[in-house]
Amino acid sequence: MKKILVLGAGMVARPLVQYLLDQPGFTLTVADIVLAKAEEVIGGRDNGVATAITSGDSASLEKLISEHDLAVSLLPAPMHPTVAELCIKHRRNMVTASYVSPSMAALDSAAKDAGVTILNEIGVDPGIDHMSAMRVIDDVRDRGGEVVSFRSYCGGLPAPPDNDNPFGYKFSWSPRAVFTAGKNSARYLRDGEEVHVPGPELFTDHHTLPVENIGELEAYPNRDSLSYISTYGLEGIRTMFRGTLRYPGWCDTLKLIADLGLLSEEPVEFPADMTYARFLSQTIGNGSNEELKSALSAKFDIDPYSPIISRLDWLGLFSNDLLPLAGQRSTSLDVLCCIMERKMAYRPGERDMICLCHRFTAEFPDGSIERITSTLIDFGLAGGDSAMARTVGLPAAIGARMIVCGELSTAGVLVPVKREIYEPVLAGLADMDIRCEERTEKGNR
Repeated sequence: MKKILVLGAGMVARPLVQYLLDQPGFTLTVADIVLAKAEEVIGGRDNGVATAITSGDSASLEKLISEHDLAVSLLPAPMHPTVAELCIKHRRNMVTASYVSPSMAALDSAAKDAGVTILNEIGVDPGIDHMSAMRVIDDVRDRGGEVVSFRSYCGGLPAPPDNDNPFGYKFSWSPRAVFTAGKNSARYLRDGEEVHVPGPELFTDHHTLPVENIGELEAYPNRDSLSYISTYGLEGIRTMFRGTLRYPGWCDTLKLIADLGLLSEEPVEFPADMTYARFLSQTIGNGSNEELKSALSAKFDIDPYSPIISRLDWLGLFSNDLLPLAGQRSTSLDVLCCIMERKMAYRPGERDMICLCHRFTAEFPDGSIERITSTLIDFGLAGGDSAMARTVGLPAAIGARMIVCGELSTAGVLVPVKREIYEPVLAGLADMDIRCEERTEKGNR
């Protein structure tokens, strides 16, 4: 029997858990702070066991890891290195969909010495984006060409028929993760020039991307694109950009939200009678609720009738309703997450959408040029799993299956950019109707 431990039973866990439960000879333990969530994703399957684990209970975590062949960590990203250290200690393999952090990368030698595989970035972004990109890049190389420009975009959005709020967004994964990602600085390469974008200015650097059958979307930089030049083996490339996709209007609105300090993670005591308007007026230094829109518009030089102000109004930030976390010690970011999660959740029957777009320019020795596009559009299942859960959970599940079945045995801290990983994972996803469509336009220099 193959014994797998899944840590975390959040919004993307169910497809991963069900895929692994479907594998013959597999047993699963799903551990979560909330036992009912673990029980729900198992769905009464005979080869699944749900257990509760308390945050900070390192002894129980270590015991669970030692009793299984592989641990899939769906925990918050800062916890992955702790899980990895315990996996290395007990010579157990590990899978996570999250980015490789510096502390995770530092475990590479120890993992190799222990003969342990730690597969990271095996979700959608990061994950499917890497694998689908490398398939194209390797094909160009195999034909003697060179990729000179690569722009990659991904976003999780409401499907167009269900895009019915002013923000053009609904939450298919952790709201806190959405906003903390929006605080990161970014770097990318444009026509040979490095561009550095400080975190506070992230949302000012955006452009429009037309996507076939979807329309125009808004794109802004995603973290450090330059680090993937070596990952993809693209030394000498002239343009390298990784971006996040949203419906138009998101960036300008989030820039104001950031400027208002609503993404702050500094703990604050909120009075029991704190209202939305009072919360916002304290943020902008104006005490009059009645003039709040005008004061905010004047402070940030925004038309009071602009869509940006309308979006904040739709959230209720100008109202005298009681703040969700009034009377508690919390943060402005927690308040914003609470407000948005209430207003911007998917309703029963609504579908989300994953939009992944690659744009390559490749040059060949004979003077020819190819402009290659690779596009994945995946929709959630009405009344079933979201596209976000499928595209994050299923690649990780396939990777976990490959490792415990001996199909992937490379030790160390890995990302899925080698053929031995991306080819079988992409093939497995295609069998579940998750695939990239590629097109090529040929020309001459």
